[in-house]
Amino acid sequence: MGLLDDTALWTGKIFTGQWTSTGATMTATEPATGDTLGEVGTADADTLARSADRAADAGRDWAARNFAERAAVLRRAAELFAEHGEEITTWLVREAGKPRGPAKLDFDLALDELHEAVALPSQPWGSLLPTTQPGRTSLARRVPFGVVAVIAPWNFPLVLAMRSVAPALATGNAVLLKPASETAICCGVVIARLFQEAGLPEGVLHMLPGKGSELGNAVAEDPNIGMVSFTGSTPVGRSLSEAAGKHFKKFVSELGGNNAFLVLDDADAGAAAAAGAFGSFVHQGQVCMAVGRHLVAESLAEDYVAELARIAESLTVGDPREDVDLGPVINESQADHITDIVDRSVRAGAKIAAGGNRDGLFIRPTVLTGVTPDMPAFAEEIFGPVAVVTTFGSDDEAVELANSTPYGLVAGVHAGSTARALDVGDRLQAGMVHINDQTVNDEAQAPFGGIGDSGGDSRFGATVNLEEFTRTQWVTIRRTQSRPSL
Repeated sequence: MGLLDDTALWTGKIFTGQWTSTGATMTATEPATGDTLGEVGTADADTLARSADRAADAGRDWAARNFAERAAVLRRAAELFAEHGEEITTWLVREAGKPRGPAKLDFDLALDELHEAVALPSQPWGSLLPTTQPGRTSLARRVPFGVVAVIAPWNFPLVLAMRSVAPALATGNAVLLKPASETAICCGVVIARLFQEAGLPEGVLHMLPGKGSELGNAVAEDPNIGMVSFTGSTPVGRSLSEAAGKHFKKFVSELGGNNAFLVLDDADAGAAAAAGAFGSFVHQGQVCMAVGRHLVAESLAEDYVAELARIAESLTVGDPREDVDLGPVINESQADHITDIVDRSVRAGAKIAAGGNRDGLFIRPTVLTGVTPDMPAFAEEIFGPVAVVTTFGSDDEAVELANSTPYGLVAGVHAGSTARALDVGDRLQAGMVHINDQTVNDEAQAPFGGIGDSGGDSRFGATVNLEEFTRTQWVTIRRTQSRPSL
């Protein structure tokens, strides 16, 4: 039986350790067809407050359990996740509008996050410190925050939720998960059912869908929540960060990006165009790491654009349940945003070398050339299947163009000389740099995150998760009771 086959169990409900009706629901729809896929319950601020209070109690018991017990639940969750891979991937295809390839990528990366989290409870949780006091042991140890709120986006909903949910649970925290309303089933319901079947104690995980900003504001205000993990847009992230900061909560985030892909004049134009096309068009460009700006040496620009346009024209667009390369964008608002940026840039002088067509939520992969830094397509995050090409005359100019953005998530450099590409990469202001590769890269064991408007200095990944999802506590122990005197 599948994780979601018993629809009567979860339809119209939230998850608080048990499936509970709140009396309020929202409908999940399929972007490609507009068909109804199901209904989920929705939570309001009062519901969240009750969940946070219960999670605080349940989290204390969860944190006190033997590390091997926590690892066992996560191991079982990983086994179940793999067992139900086809079912989960199909939900991603239908609800998130993902072609099979990006859906499989989302699933595989989420499974990797679970595998990495299994090892986290058994890692060293502290260090012995030197002390000036005779007869005293001094140590620094990591302790859970208690309750971690995870706010997940719709574009890669599984991995971008799991990369916080799994390590937060592994380090002894309870979790409140708010999935994006567009993907509340394939992210929220799937994760809740997964950990329910894996034997996670009741009350440790809560799944609370909701629309608008009410729950985000409640998360920032609630005294039981010690940490907030947010993935989404920069404006929303900035607002949540400010609200959480008023209460001195830890806030980690991955926000927007306008990522540069630099093609130096000694690069293989064909190889670079193939990499750039993948970076701009995978999952309809709805990827935080997508190539936002193709910065191409003037001497290669003609060949590069010709190959990029050829690739764009060869890609198929349609219902992701079929054998297509691109599916629909997530909703009408996003489609309008993409076409608005393209239209304004064309009016400003950019040229369409390929694509530029839209049929409802289906947008042809588009190549814009002649784009200058003062055009919307250069300055704004598009989050759609649009490759924006700007040329440069020197490596110094390429670096200046790449860094002329408040974002700083990821960058890529293609060149014939790896040493030269590394020299250029060293000058780029980004949290991640990929040499002779495109920008869409993610591995569960690597530190993932940006700088500036892409999320400050937050990081996700197995090498940093123990530090990110716990706080440091200093502990001293004397062999006998002390008798200090003034």
